[in-house]
Amino acid sequence: MAKPSSTREPSVKRKKGSAETKQGKTRTPAKSRAALVESIAGALVIKDEDIFFLCADNGDLPLQGRHGYGLYYHDCRFLDGYEMRLAGLPLSRLISSAGAGFKAELELTNLDTRLGDGRILSKEDLAVRWERLLDASHLALHDQFTFHNYGMEGCTVPMSLRFAAHFEDVFVVRGQHPHVHGTLHPPRWQDGKLVFAYDGSDGIRRAVTLAFDPAPIRQEDATAHFQIDLPAHGEIKLVVTIALTESKEREEKSPVMGPHDGIQHAEQHLHEKSRQWLDRQTQCHTGNLILNRVLERALLDLHVLRTRLDDLEYFSAGVPWYVTLFGRDGLITALESLAYEPGVAEQTLRLLAHYQGTKVDDWRDEQPGKIMHELRVGELAHDDEIPQTPYYGTVDATPLFLILIGLHAQWVGNLELFKDLRGNVERALQWIDQQGTQHNGFLAYDNKSSKGLSNQGWKDSGDAIVNSDGSLAKPPIALPEVQGYVYLAKSLLADLYRRAGENDWADTLAKDAKALRARFNQSFWMEDKGTYALALQAGSRCADAIASNAGQVLWSGIADEDKARRTMERLMADDMFSGWGIRTLSQNEKRYNAISYHLGTVWPHDNALILAGFRRYRFDRPAAKIFSGIVEAAAKYPMYRLPELFCGFPKQEFGLPVHYPVACHPQAWAAGAVPYMLTAMLGLTPDGFAGRLRVLRPHLPDDCEYVELRRLRVGQASVDVRFALAQQGKVSVKVLRTDGTLEVTTEE
Repeated sequence: MAKPSSTREPSVKRKKGSAETKQGKTRTPAKSRAALVESIAGALVIKDEDIFFLCADNGDLPLQGRHGYGLYYHDCRFLDGYEMRLAGLPLSRLISSAGAGFKAELELTNLDTRLGDGRILSKEDLAVRWERLLDASHLALHDQFTFHNYGMEGCTVPMSLRFAAHFEDVFVVRGQHPHVHGTLHPPRWQDGKLVFAYDGSDGIRRAVTLAFDPAPIRQEDATAHFQIDLPAHGEIKLVVTIALTESKEREEKSPVMGPHDGIQHAEQHLHEKSRQWLDRQTQCHTGNLILNRVLERALLDLHVLRTRLDDLEYFSAGVPWYVTLFGRDGLITALESLAYEPGVAEQTLRLLAHYQGTKVDDWRDEQPGKIMHELRVGELAHDDEIPQTPYYGTVDATPLFLILIGLHAQWVGNLELFKDLRGNVERALQWIDQQGTQHNGFLAYDNKSSKGLSNQGWKDSGDAIVNSDGSLAKPPIALPEVQGYVYLAKSLLADLYRRAGENDWADTLAKDAKALRARFNQSFWMEDKGTYALALQAGSRCADAIASNAGQVLWSGIADEDKARRTMERLMADDMFSGWGIRTLSQNEKRYNAISYHLGTVWPHDNALILAGFRRYRFDRPAAKIFSGIVEAAAKYPMYRLPELFCGFPKQEFGLPVHYPVACHPQAWAAGAVPYMLTAMLGLTPDGFAGRLRVLRPHLPDDCEYVELRRLRVGQASVDVRFALAQQGKVSVKVLRTDGTLEVTTEE
């Protein structure tokens, strides 16, 4: 491949020697505070760009317990305690929702409460509406409480708001790091505002400032006391603004609080941003009400997860643990949403090209040409206590980077991005080929970093890659789906090089892909089990556990036809297909655990890629079965939102998908799963270069008589098209409108 040229240095620098030069007060080790994080499955989640907040369904951030609730920014949990009490008692939740993404609304009511004059305020006499709004432009959370007295008599009720802030790095919250160093200042009241501050060991002062309107009648440590005077059927409002600041060298920085009367304006602005985002998407309407709601939620969640870095937009991987740039997650989510809005894909690719590896650095598992895995910008990253600055421990982000370039070009119908990133493409190919030379022609991994991931495919937990006897696979490890990614990447790039007039490059890549396919089907196939191995491990031995990885092999097209069918049949057997979706690991395996992160759970994005693979090999009914299972699971979750994953218990056991306790929600590639599956079911195959949309064997989801897509963009044109059930189960395809020149063809 071509000699690599220089690239820009990453904008996040390692702080040399910082681990040995820390000053200040050492906090309580995280192991005693957060070694186990309580379930966040029922959390209310709101996010606006880089700032996000999640709380219990009653609005609280509990002051006791080891939870992940809080107000986060730049990998730091700024606020971790926030409790409202009426006369010392909690309120009863009636309903709570965060459907808009940037705003949460709760309706609460009182319990039987003894007042200061001895009277009893009967339960449910008071209604408390709690509206909270995130505003990234001011780095603020706005809370508005509206107290309404439904009683026949007036009342005076004491109310308190109690807060806590420990400024923990997200790795500490998750229990993945023992402690951090720095000085946590006691809370103080200043000019009627409550201020928490922390001087980090990275030279950054982080602060939380809380303002109240009206002002509290009494201030006590980290508690604001109020007196709510309500006449019969009267109403009163209280506004709390929580502003965050970061400043270098521990200098004091005043927050931009924003006027209280500007909350409505901020909400209007955020609604307008959301509307503009949705208007840019391909519009989708179907004959199935539940599917419509799942799709709408998915696109809203993708809007919520949009984040900017270096003035480029990407999808954060998921709230709360992964609100940052991830290579694999960002690429797969952008790929899933290509038919809806290809712009994020281009920006994601440019951003990841900026951070492409330039040198050998074992601490960060970096090599020249490699695409990064994870970027962090918090205290631990600044102090070089974690390698995510960025960290490159991913074996699949690099071929996925190349795949997305190829698929993006097919949708937009030009070579502009390919030409702009030509140097990055060739460095990525060079890295893939060098790694293959070291591992018998397959792309494999072996962790180099002392704090890196031992497994570096999408199943990256330490126990994810196993043998049928229950033992862990031994590195170096080559995963089957990753070989498929390389095959697909080289096949797509061969087409781009040929279009660019470079036939020699195109021929070389096509030849490499063909040879890889032959080697792969010989080395990974397990004839006795009728599917592909979970991995090749040290000594080129098969890790022979039955796992979902084999399904993604079909997505890439690397599988031989006969092996593809047997793989599909194996994955759809009861030990793999739960009824909701295909499990990550067979129920028959010794390591199977329905609640293990990668050893028996169901992941929507995994099923989306498998479904697309089934469709590639003409397994339409099994694909439809996966689609129905995932959509039905989404319908069982609040707001029709698919989480990152759910447990692998059989559908018939509970009739509901079982929550994975600390799954991210919203989560990017889960949000993109159903929209992507729908495009696969419809058979959308773009050829933007030729101004053509090929529709291959369109298949409507079960219980869905039609699907309409509007403003679907292919090349320089857009089209409105309707898919409807016709005679004998066929699907008719009707073009409703075309803007520009576009040919739509249907093929069986």
